[in-house]
Amino acid sequence: MKLYTYFRSSAAFRVRVALNLKGLAYEPRFVHLPKGEHREASYGAVNPQGLVPTLELDDGRRLAQSMAIIEYLDERHPRPALIPSEAMARARVRSLAQLVACEIHPLNNLRALQYLRKQLGQNEEQVGAWYRHWIAEGFAKLEAELSGAKDPGRFCHGDSPTMADCCLVPQVFNAKRYEFDAQRYPTTMRVFEECMKLDAFDRAQPSKQPDAE
Repeated sequence: MKLYTYFRSSAAFRVRVALNLKGLAYEPRFVHLPKGEHREASYGAVNPQGLVPTLELDDGRRLAQSMAIIEYLDERHPRPALIPSEAMARARVRSLAQLVACEIHPLNNLRALQYLRKQLGQNEEQVGAWYRHWIAEGFAKLEAELSGAKDPGRFCHGDSPTMADCCLVPQVFNAKRYEFDAQRYPTTMRVFEECMKLDAFDRAQPSKQPDAE
């Protein structure tokens, strides 16, 4: 398989973790987002959405969107499971994952921050204030969900990593770049630290990617 990725992309980071947890080998193909390589016609032929990640399967078919890719991997390679089999547990894991992927991340990804800078003329102090506001609001919700669990485990749900952890860890890495006050979110950080003890998460982190700058 080939994974079109960028070292700082949270969405690509999620899929790198999932592939590592599954023990699946892949060939990275690097797409430099700040340079606009995702907007070039050559990449548009790979992924019409112009986003990373894209997972190219052995037969040449391609998948876009990190959540869809992780669910595909879990169905095709069910062990270890990243999405529980029991209905309520499965819904909770998806809810936690979507809290990050659909509520937190879109407000502070590269596209949103570049629009604030270039189209709306916001300076770096204003961009940072925007980022910190939405991170704080999102992480407060995440902390409430995790700390309020009736049966807390080592990870977001239970004692083995799930799709929710694949989403949480990249978001913490991004937040740390913008004066992230980790002490306000002790349960979130406890789960993050548990994840980072695992090689699958450690190998996927941005600084350990071949395209890291």
